[in-house]
Amino acid sequence: MDKLLNFHITIHGRVQGVGYRAFALKTARSLGIVGYVKNEANGTVFIEAEGGQIALQKFIATCKIGPGWGFVERVTYTEYPLRRFSGFNIKY
Repeated sequence: MDKLLNFHITIHGRVQGVGYRAFALKTARSLGIVGYVKNEANGTVFIEAEGGQIALQKFIATCKIGPGWGFVERVTYTEYPLRRFSGFNIKY
């Protein structure tokens, strides 16, 4: 069985005002990932993502590409304890 994991992911670059949160929402839901995405005051996008290890690897790889209007400089992530989210949402 695919191990469930929780990652805190920070996206750096030109990632606000370019549809990144909607992109992350669509991608997460298509992969069965739960959690949330939000813009941070410092210009980054923060994602707390929870799902199977394989799905999370695909999600992070897609996060590194981002939407067409944006530019992802780098993606950092750290594993955290599971929180058992029920869906994936945008936090405002």
